[in-house]
Amino acid sequence: MFRALIIVLACCAACCAAVAQADPFAAPSWLYPLLPPAPANPSPFDKRKPLHVPQSRLSYTEAQLSDMYSAPDWFPQSHAPMPPVVTRGRAPDVYACGFCHTPSGQGRPENASLAGLPAAYIIRQVADMKSGARRSAAPGAYRPSDRMMQEALHASDAEVATAAAYFSQQHFSSHVRVLERSRVPRSRVVGWVYAAVAGAGDELLGERLVEFAPDAERHEHRDDNLMYTAYVPPDSLARGRLLARGGGVTAAPPCITCHGDQLQGTAVIPRLAGRSPTYLLRQLVAFKSGARAGANGALMRMVVANLQIGDMIDAAAYAASLESP
Repeated sequence: MFRALIIVLACCAACCAAVAQADPFAAPSWLYPLLPPAPANPSPFDKRKPLHVPQSRLSYTEAQLSDMYSAPDWFPQSHAPMPPVVTRGRAPDVYACGFCHTPSGQGRPENASLAGLPAAYIIRQVADMKSGARRSAAPGAYRPSDRMMQEALHASDAEVATAAAYFSQQHFSSHVRVLERSRVPRSRVVGWVYAAVAGAGDELLGERLVEFAPDAERHEHRDDNLMYTAYVPPDSLARGRLLARGGGVTAAPPCITCHGDQLQGTAVIPRLAGRSPTYLLRQLVAFKSGARAGANGALMRMVVANLQIGDMIDAAAYAASLESP
């Protein structure tokens, strides 16, 4: 591994000047779907009606599902017992980690899947968020990322270490299907992801990667068994495979050098296989734009120096497809 990293660094050295001289990279707005404006006088959350998701005998009310200091746990048998910081957080400063990242750590397209990541890696990323070295690349306010930045500022070292240890021990499973299409359903935004508008027809995908919740209600209910669908341009997977394995025309170092032959990650490097392609693409964009500027990300910033948005879509699509059902 050490020898491979030396080779990659040598290949990347020529990119340093290009990174310094390149024009600022603007993150595309479609990568950060925003909720429509809230009504001036929103109705209070329902506290009585029990809500359900498939394959779970439990029920929650709308009010319970909106409480960020209590992680909805539809499938308690799918994970180890949660520590307090994951299940409840610490009001008013620290939300329950499991509310956004789900109790089993699988996450959703608007945030990170943490299950099975190295604990030291998780701790390092939170530290970078706290210091400002890791920021969102969104062109404006993006609440999922902004909330995480605030979480990092207020969580204690002990809370971060406890959550990292817990999530690192959970089993990861892919929750996305990657489909190549030239046209996609017309959509609306629910819970920071796209959802098809019934009867509205379709539209050109173009040079985009869009991840859909096929069941908007289950997504809103925070069903961590929900399978998402990511649409990518035709031939993205073949082009992404070339990039990942050292081909293509960008001269970018191959992903497999550090992340492993099947992009499964290592004891210190995160897995890419099967993760949300939306999330992966946001991270590539963040490295490209300079929003992820931590010392441990120096190699990745050189890797993406010569990549365009289409190349990054291809790489994210291929990585996500490796464990798609």
